[in-house]
Amino acid sequence: MSVTADTPCTAFRGDRRLAAGDAVTVALALKAALATPPLNEDGHEDGRPVLVFDDRSGRAVDLDLQGSAAEIAARLAPPPRGPGRPKLGVVAREITLLPRHWEWLNAQPGGASVALRKLVDEARKGSEAKDRVRQAQEAAYRVMSALAGDRPGYEEAVRALYAADRARFDTLTADWPADPRDYARALAADAFGDLASAG
Repeated sequence: MSVTADTPCTAFRGDRRLAAGDAVTVALALKAALATPPLNEDGHEDGRPVLVFDDRSGRAVDLDLQGSAAEIAARLAPPPRGPGRPKLGVVAREITLLPRHWEWLNAQPGGASVALRKLVDEARKGSEAKDRVRQAQEAAYRVMSALAGDRPGYEEAVRALYAADRARFDTLTADWPADPRDYARALAADAFGDLASAG
């Protein structure tokens, strides 16, 4: 998954949160943390892998930690804009519609493209709450699977997440280690919204 300098990320080694913040901050903190061998509770070297998550999607991401701090930051920076007019962000793609759909679209003020953009914007507004709930569920599920998939109550906690049962979710995750539990709860927060109003 593509990460830029301002992507909010959180890094874990096992059950311990190592760093959180924008991708550059996390990358630099990880580079420093990985420079010395970590120790577990028994004072032995901790060989658990480091996992970094995109806080918006819960997806695991790779951060390239090679080189100096400036090189790391430069790799994560967006490419510089060239001279001339800035791009408007319009993407051309092919869609297939029946002739009657094209006729209606072409008869709209501004033509087919303007009409389609308006229709998409209206649909997005209408499903915003549902989308927010779904995205929170998916993000929390990804993180829970990676960090707590072997924890007691995991499967029931996933069911509570998708049932929007915050009380049960909190009860089932209460005994998990604090850092992954709190991170999963933070990502899941929007999943416990009022589903009735989301419809």
